[in-house]
Amino acid sequence: MMLQKFKDKRWWKILLSIVVVAKILFIVFAVSSLKPENERVETKAVEQFTSYQLPDKATFAGEKMPLELFDVREYLDRELISNAYFHSQTIRLIKLAPRYFPLIEPILKKNGVPDDFKYLAMAESALNPRAVSPAGAVGFWQFLDVTAKEYGLEINKEIDERYHIEKSTEAFCRYLKDGHKKFGNWTMAAAAYNGGMARVQRQMERQKLTNFYDLFFAEETRRYIYRIVAIKLVVENPEKYNFKVPESEKYPFIKTRNVEITGPVADFGAFAIKHGINYKYLKDFNPWLRDDKLTNASRKKYTVKIPVLN
Repeated sequence: MMLQKFKDKRWWKILLSIVVVAKILFIVFAVSSLKPENERVETKAVEQFTSYQLPDKATFAGEKMPLELFDVREYLDRELISNAYFHSQTIRLIKLAPRYFPLIEPILKKNGVPDDFKYLAMAESALNPRAVSPAGAVGFWQFLDVTAKEYGLEINKEIDERYHIEKSTEAFCRYLKDGHKKFGNWTMAAAAYNGGMARVQRQMERQKLTNFYDLFFAEETRRYIYRIVAIKLVVENPEKYNFKVPESEKYPFIKTRNVEITGPVADFGAFAIKHGINYKYLKDFNPWLRDDKLTNASRKKYTVKIPVLN
């Protein structure tokens, strides 16, 4: 009798286990059936990253890069990879170019500075007129205070012309032409803009060489020319590097009209409203105005841009 009861109890345990396992299998099947059809029957393709082939020839400011040298090829390759795969930054540069290049290009041309130097602004500040580096370099061209004043830019509590696109570009051209006169070519002038003329001169004297591609520089200066050329290659031919930015999505050039100031301005908020815009637009188009007022005791003439929005 006891043996029969034991067998009955064991049978019920087995039956209960079967039921529990069946329920678990049912739940697992039910959950898996909730996944989208494509997830159950398809495996998502793995994204592949490819290396971009370097061009057979490359120039900077009309001067040949010696791509037959292995280190020159590898440095350019490094910067090309960095910029071709820095998607968010590079797309933004492509979009910003139509807004700011029309301001830069005529000034470079007027001063006899090669057009390629517009790409230096992309490398320096990512075309951000308000850019400020950790070292305190400011604006499109990342001028330090001392150099900016040396090349004629006004800097005080109310005015900082390093933020003025046109005036800072004029100062940039003056610096480059001095560098070209000193070193004899635009590549070395660009290197000097990054590393300083005195440092570049010291390296030339120390190493008994004059060609940028032969000289040893600190890493930042050594990479500088390659970074500019890599940006140039991508921005001039974006689809080759898989960037597809329709013309309609690029940021348009905004026309402006000029208003001259020859005296003090007590309140730029009221000034903006008087001229049909708001304070935000006044500051956006005139970032060189560093205060909400202008003392202008010397009654100097300043030109303020007013965007034409209609």
